[in-house]
Amino acid sequence: MPARLDPITDMRSTLSVYRYGRADPTTRLTDIDFWRATHTPDGPGTVHVWWSLNNVDVETWGPGSGWLADRVSSMTGADDAGWSCNDNAHPAVRAAHRNHRGLRIGASGTLYHELLPVVLAQRVTSAEAVRQWRQICLALGTPAPGPDESLRLPPAPEAILARPAWWYHPFGIECKRAEALRMVARYAHRIDEWAELTPIEVASKLALLRGIGPWTIGSALGPALGDPDSVPVGDYHIPNAIASALAGEPRGNDARMLELLAPYAGQRGRVIRLLGLDGHSAPAFGPRRRIEPMYRR
Repeated sequence: MPARLDPITDMRSTLSVYRYGRADPTTRLTDIDFWRATHTPDGPGTVHVWWSLNNVDVETWGPGSGWLADRVSSMTGADDAGWSCNDNAHPAVRAAHRNHRGLRIGASGTLYHELLPVVLAQRVTSAEAVRQWRQICLALGTPAPGPDESLRLPPAPEAILARPAWWYHPFGIECKRAEALRMVARYAHRIDEWAELTPIEVASKLALLRGIGPWTIGSALGPALGDPDSVPVGDYHIPNAIASALAGEPRGNDARMLELLAPYAGQRGRVIRLLGLDGHSAPAFGPRRRIEPMYRR
């Protein structure tokens, strides 16, 4: 299934948003190809995308293969026209845009898949969340369709709902996040339907689910729906990074972050990603604090 590829597109940067840690059992990414196993409205499926300078090729497997094939174009950012950064933008934004012109905002359409690891990342460090994501995929996921026996599907809704909240505790997942996972699983079929709506509509519906707040919504809508304006309000690090990059301030809060991002309304999520790719982060003060795993508290 070959197709023309815009030679400017940076496929690795564009697709990296779908991988949750280097050891993500559901997703593998290299400089030349991308594998992902996921659940679709038509059933489980696996997609393999590989590219050269001007071409992209795709192969899919499983009951969801047709659904995935139809969405590869959106997932790889072909529907994203990019962004024209004008001369009034902050110098750091202009530099990041210049250095990463190939970034595109893709839309996987697999909102259920994107929500699960984001829920796990609530209230814990990214390293802890990545570890827990891998563990529950290995424990509850099943082998992915296709030739790659190392790929696993993310936990199916029925697998998550079959375990009470206390079952997740040995993984370091306390009751609050376990119940949020179970809430996402309980509404999985609705979530599949919501993924066809606009980001504003999806955000309003997700906000009705217990345990799904602004940070989770803002983190999931970008990868799932291709929303370039999605901002994860409530993040521990991003407000500091934005304040440092755009105002030279070592620390910031959500209000300050939104104020600094206001000139980029409609593209705020893209600006956050560009600045992150360009290496902007908040300056560190003193030694890193040791975070005790949740299951030891």
